[in-house]
Amino acid sequence: MENIVNLFTGKLSGILSEEAIVFIISMLPVLELRGGLLASSILGVSYLRALIICIIGNLLPIPFVLLFIRHIIEWMECFAPTKSLASWFRKKAEKHSDQIQLYGFWGLALFVGIPLPGTGAWTGALAAALLRMDLRKSIPSILAGVLLASAIMSVLSYGLIANIIHL
Repeated sequence: MENIVNLFTGKLSGILSEEAIVFIISMLPVLELRGGLLASSILGVSYLRALIICIIGNLLPIPFVLLFIRHIIEWMECFAPTKSLASWFRKKAEKHSDQIQLYGFWGLALFVGIPLPGTGAWTGALAAALLRMDLRKSIPSILAGVLLASAIMSVLSYGLIANIIHL
C-alpha cells in the first residue's frame, strides 16, 4: 500500500493541494482511510485536518456502494466479459459473510475497522449490500468501523503513542 500511496502523492503533488490528494486517496477502494492517513503523514498535513478529510473521503462513496453495487454486479453477471469480475466481487463478499452475519452490527464494524488487507469500508459496504443488510444498520456499522480504523491508523501513521510517551 505504501508504494501506491507514494505513487499517488508523487504524481499529484504540485497539481493538487495536499488536502485534495489525501481526500482522493481516502475515497479510493483498497487505499481508503488507511492510505489517506499514510499520505497525509508523508505530505505533512496536520493530524486533525487529515483525520477529518480522511473520514469524510472514506465515507462519501459508501452510500452509493450500498445502494447500487448489488444492481451493478447483477448487471455485470449478464455479460460474458464482466461475469468473472462480478463473480470475484461476490466471492470477496461471501468470504467474510459468516463472521459479518454472525456478529451483525459489530461484525461489520470490526471487519471495516481492523486494518487488514481486503477489509475496509468499500469491502464492508460490498458485503452488506450483497448480504442485503438493512441500510439503517449497515451505515452506522460502517461508520463505527471507519472510526475504529481511524484510531488504529492514527497511531500507526502519526505515531501518537510515541508522542504521548514523550509528553
